[in-house]
Amino acid sequence: MSKRNRLLIILVVIALCFAFLWPSISWYALTTKEDQALALSSLEKIKDYSSLKASADVEALMDLYTSTPNATLDSSYAYLVSEAKKNYKALGKKAPSNMTVSDVLRSFANKADLLSVIEGKYRDKILADKGRYTNSVKLGLDLSGGMSIIVKADLDAALASLDSGDVDIEAFKASAMEQAIETLTSRIDRFGLSDPVIRKQGEDRIYIEMPGAADASRINSIIMGKGILNFRLVDDSATSAFNEYYAANPTRTFTANGELLDLSIIPSDCEVMGLYQKDDYGLDERTGYLVVKKEIVLDGQHIKNAAVGTDGITSSPQVNLTLDSEGAEIFGDFTAAHVGENLAIVSDDKVKSYARIREAIPGGQVAISGFGLEEAQNLQKVLQTAWLSVPLSVESQQVIGASLGEKAIKEGLMALIIGLVAVMIFMLIYYKGAGINAVVAQILNLYMMFSILSAFNLTVSLSSIAGMILTIGMAVDANVIIFERIKEELRNGKGRAAAVRAGFDRAFWAIMDSNITTFIAAIFLSQLGTGTIQGFAVSLAIGVVSSVFTALVVSRLIFDFGTDVGKKEKVSISWRIK
Repeated sequence: MSKRNRLLIILVVIALCFAFLWPSISWYALTTKEDQALALSSLEKIKDYSSLKASADVEALMDLYTSTPNATLDSSYAYLVSEAKKNYKALGKKAPSNMTVSDVLRSFANKADLLSVIEGKYRDKILADKGRYTNSVKLGLDLSGGMSIIVKADLDAALASLDSGDVDIEAFKASAMEQAIETLTSRIDRFGLSDPVIRKQGEDRIYIEMPGAADASRINSIIMGKGILNFRLVDDSATSAFNEYYAANPTRTFTANGELLDLSIIPSDCEVMGLYQKDDYGLDERTGYLVVKKEIVLDGQHIKNAAVGTDGITSSPQVNLTLDSEGAEIFGDFTAAHVGENLAIVSDDKVKSYARIREAIPGGQVAISGFGLEEAQNLQKVLQTAWLSVPLSVESQQVIGASLGEKAIKEGLMALIIGLVAVMIFMLIYYKGAGINAVVAQILNLYMMFSILSAFNLTVSLSSIAGMILTIGMAVDANVIIFERIKEELRNGKGRAAAVRAGFDRAFWAIMDSNITTFIAAIFLSQLGTGTIQGFAVSLAIGVVSSVFTALVVSRLIFDFGTDVGKKEKVSISWRIK
């Protein structure tokens, strides 16, 4: 390979590595702690925050317009001025050269459009931060602190709760686990815990990892709390009155925790709940509010079965429920007394759907209609959460405090720095000028390792740092083999260029053999191992690839640069060879 091609390859690799590493740099170095906390919260909280901030900004603009209509907006509203200019252009009008607050407000058709633009600005900023976190290197629990929990699902108990004997056991268990995971995911996301990892482990266990969350009692209450599903009556008049009040007072209705500031705006026997539907990502998205009665009409434990069907007349999708005998009696009496009113289906304090009671529904066979097929399937999943009744229990739990994680980071980095500096000093002393090649290769080696970790969104743990430290020694081994071969060629009387060429050629297979076998072992460990073993193996495998590249390509280019550009005739590689 020519020197020019080798240089181009190195430059391309460095550029790609920087692109891979940039999300990690921007997240850990350029994103404030406050912005990180917002980005790691649930989508529901992000939406609430953006909406609240947008409403506050709109009110501030209105107040400024009332007091000083010709005031010029400061730089923080530059995006709004830019949007106003687009509005003027869309209307076929010329935008004023010096935009005042009245000019900006006049460009928007209504207050809702203005609110949407401002909310979008806050939302896009937070989601951009979330995207940077998603594409950055993650810190494991041993570095960031947090909790790891293994939850056992009692599938046998769930199976025993079914009345029917004609059940596909394997399909039932798979469905039960899917519903248990979905319930836990929804519940944990609702509390805004930082980027949780929730996955199935084995046949009947669920692994949960929550970085940064160390409040064991609170998290256990979230995990073990029952996914309450029930039916409640909607107070239509109170809902209309509340929505009018909320539209007029969007920033003065709820506290930061979502509690009503003024309880007198709804009847004392009612409460306000969000109305949710699944978005394109399968997450709950609030679309409005309903005022429902506190009294529970029917608890989800009375639901024996839920299935998606079609209306016999209109062929529209509907969800068919089968109630037990007690539930059938309760539901029949209630629907007979409330024909023409709306009934809400509530799960985990969220209204997932509501429908109008058209007639009394006796017999325990309930058909809920009024939505599309996808909505019907989503509602069926919600209702299944109740009748599957999968008992959950915490099997193991590990808590790591944030202070311990910070200590681990400092100690791990210190070990990495000390190891790197010690190796560099040794190489510079023992191999003189050639040691500089090894130093440059080592620094680039670590740079590439972190970049690859970032590119694949991998997690860095203490075991990963151990793999990096081992890689430093292995990378030096490759340089040592090359340098010793070059020294042998110099002793045989060869010149600089010939000795370097022969040294790299003869060391090539020795380096490849040792690193290929190490790479194979690391791959098997990463596939068969778990936890710390897997983290160590992954970082070791990455280190093997990067160390071979830096030793054979980068170090070779540095030698050739000294020969061809520096016009050096001797190699500074040993105290005994002049």
